[in-house]
Amino acid sequence: MLQKLRDKTTGWIAGTILTIVTVPFAFFGMESYMSQRVESYVARIAEPPSWWQSAPQVWPITYLWKIEDIDAQSYKERLETARMRMRSQQGENFDPKAFESVDNKRKILDTLIDDRLMQLAVKRDGIVISDAQVADAIGKIPDFQVDGAFNTDRYQMLLSTQNPPMTPRSFEAKVREGLMDELVPSRIALSAFVTDGELDRLMRLLGEHRDVSYVSLPAPPADTAEVTPAQVDAWYNAHQSQFRAPESVRLEYVEVDGSKLAAPAVDEAALHKRYQEQLAKSATNDKREVSHILIAVAGTASAADKKAAEAKARQLAELARAPGADFAALAGANSDDTGSKAKGGDLGWISKGGMPGGFDDAAFAMQAGEVRGPIKSDFGWHVIKVNQIQQGAQRSFEEMRAELEKDLQQTGREQAFNELTGKLVDAVYKNPTSLEPAARALGLQVQTTPAFTRAGGPGIAGDQKVLRAAFSDNLMQDGTASDPIEISPEHTVLIRVIAHEPERAMPLAQVRDAVVVAVHADRQRKAAEAAADALVKAAQAKGLAVAAQEAGLPVVDVDDLARRAPQPSAAAVEAFFRLPRSRGDNKVPVGKVLLDGSYMVFALRGVRDADIGQVTAQERTQLRQQVSQGAGMQAQEAFVRAARGHYQIKVAEDRL
Repeated sequence: MLQKLRDKTTGWIAGTILTIVTVPFAFFGMESYMSQRVESYVARIAEPPSWWQSAPQVWPITYLWKIEDIDAQSYKERLETARMRMRSQQGENFDPKAFESVDNKRKILDTLIDDRLMQLAVKRDGIVISDAQVADAIGKIPDFQVDGAFNTDRYQMLLSTQNPPMTPRSFEAKVREGLMDELVPSRIALSAFVTDGELDRLMRLLGEHRDVSYVSLPAPPADTAEVTPAQVDAWYNAHQSQFRAPESVRLEYVEVDGSKLAAPAVDEAALHKRYQEQLAKSATNDKREVSHILIAVAGTASAADKKAAEAKARQLAELARAPGADFAALAGANSDDTGSKAKGGDLGWISKGGMPGGFDDAAFAMQAGEVRGPIKSDFGWHVIKVNQIQQGAQRSFEEMRAELEKDLQQTGREQAFNELTGKLVDAVYKNPTSLEPAARALGLQVQTTPAFTRAGGPGIAGDQKVLRAAFSDNLMQDGTASDPIEISPEHTVLIRVIAHEPERAMPLAQVRDAVVVAVHADRQRKAAEAAADALVKAAQAKGLAVAAQEAGLPVVDVDDLARRAPQPSAAAVEAFFRLPRSRGDNKVPVGKVLLDGSYMVFALRGVRDADIGQVTAQERTQLRQQVSQGAGMQAQEAFVRAARGHYQIKVAEDRL
């Protein structure tokens, strides 16, 4: 039987069937097997072959596409860089939750995608960044410069201190990558220009003056008509987004406020000890009025030169100590200190610690009128004369008693605050799901806040650090206590979220009064707009002066109004200049603008362009640069947007 089975599975017919069955498995089965891998990209950029831009992205044609993945590590590095930059800019106002929002993360990823697209565009077009360009860019980085010039030692030292450390090769690769990112867009931005005709037209518009007449309409009377239940329901259903309760939390907290701690008792021994310490400090407040003669010695000087300088200083010291010696004259003739030489070597009053070690020690060991030298310092040899001595003030114990007692009480209060805070933190960490046991053990009170939103609330709820902690996911979801939060020096709180209400729609029964108010306000707004439309229509038919007279309203004429004029208001002036000019049909253009709840109707009586002949060459150059820069930025953004159209971009939203 086995022989018959073998006979039937051999031959050309069986071979053909086997081939037909095997070929699909060879392609599809192997392809499926080889693609069994875990994808970890955050974004994938796919580019069709240059010779087949319309190639479909289906297997096996996908093998012709070039794939560029942005991995999780690259995205994480960009995210952390943006986080550090924003935290540095915003300081205590930095909101980690807002930074971690999906929209913000996607925005950061989009910048990374755009950078990668620019790299692909540069490679596709065969553009390279030369080593000279990289070196020039690195040489211009201020952190690598010493006295305005690139310093190799500083460059290597700073790279080695990075976390993780970087080699010059890896840093140069990063710089090259950055230059590739900005190469094409920056050159496009620099290519923008403004023609003389465009510049003339823009200057005429910017310097334009207008003659305007306007009428301010009074606010319509308050709407008092009945609002029916049907109208309430209709308004509520159409504007539900306006009637939502914001997210809120309620806290329990324990605070340690050093200012409320009892002042510790102070004994006489402690007061006298502190007084002696103050006396020692006052002794160091002695001052000396000093003059000197410097014989400078360079660090590279030979031994013979150093000995010669010391000998000269010793000789000058002997001359200065001689009866009737004129120290100022000796200093003026011999000192190498250009700052004091012209003043006879006078350095003025100095305090202990204000001069180099040897100089300082000698000056404060001398008596008034005494001369010593030579004294060695890093600058050379000095001959020193103390002209006057001013002793540090020394008050009696009784004079300082109140001050000493207050000082010791404050020190004791600080120590008590630190000890109590430490004990509280330790106790809370042992049972982080409740503040009550720790507070009870330390004689503190657990307090609660009313519910408050992210905008803040009374008391500690107004502190930004408390707000960030209160609305953090950990505290809202786990119900555990926070780390200690410093409200101010010697004022710390630990908080725990005891109630959390997410943003939610408020039922109609709860907001019915607000809905009625909104309906009345809408009616009043529509009445004001209708009155303004009626006046506009009448002004277009009869002229604003006649229409205003019939309505019993005064007209205000403003002549020669500049584009940036502050009166009657910035919003009104903006509306005046937004109104199109007359089209040559002898009709005066009329418009309206809503200002602070009431309408203004206005008519354009005249328009005069700026006299560009009065514009200076410098003003033209500045405006040309500004407009070119703006146009260049727009062109750069347009190029980046257009570049996205040449690629297929897939974002793994779940990995952000």
